[in-house]
Amino acid sequence: MELHRYSDTAEMCDALASLLADICATSTAPSLALAGGKTPLPIYRTLAQRWSQRGQRARIVPTDDRCVADTHPASNIAALRAAFGNTADCLAITAVDGENAASLAIAKEVLIGIGIFDAVLLGMGEDGHFASLFPGATNLQEGLAADAHDDAILTTPVPLPPEAPFSRISLTLPRLLRTRSAHLCITGARKLEILEQAISQTTDLPYPVAALLRQTTVEVHVHWSP
Repeated sequence: MELHRYSDTAEMCDALASLLADICATSTAPSLALAGGKTPLPIYRTLAQRWSQRGQRARIVPTDDRCVADTHPASNIAALRAAFGNTADCLAITAVDGENAASLAIAKEVLIGIGIFDAVLLGMGEDGHFASLFPGATNLQEGLAADAHDDAILTTPVPLPPEAPFSRISLTLPRLLRTRSAHLCITGARKLEILEQAISQTTDLPYPVAALLRQTTVEVHVHWSP
């Protein structure tokens, strides 16, 4: 793991947009797995501008998404499509209506068609989850296991977050690690504290992100700003 510190969120977002643009510039058909949430949206908008200037186009999948309709305010694919516009093909890993079983089938089919990602960008919650691999989920180990057979799982946080009480589709850790570069983007003193606690863990509990930080398949670049 390598920790990159920035003076503020704007500096971090600009640096990450440049980094992802440079990574994609070395690929003829770039593909990325990108986190949802508000923090990385400025990264995506800047990246879209740079792709437009270069005449480049990429394939993008969410690292995870809520099982909601693709027009729902909580939909990650809706936010990605809004951010990238016509500069990228944003592929949903959920059904149009968000139905659970259909969403899992779609996610697995979409991921079969994508090989190694050029880059993966993840976020982390204050409970130590990344993608939608939440502590307390009954099938958490299914998503974290190094020998996981599936590229994606259907999972439900326990307890359900009151601001987003939905089941989720999440890429598994081994699928997220099939990438040329891996990045974790966090902000605030509390999340840095959680990260430091996770690094010292010897198990995946209580913070699932420990599994991401301990693996030796791909170096994880952590980007932090106050």
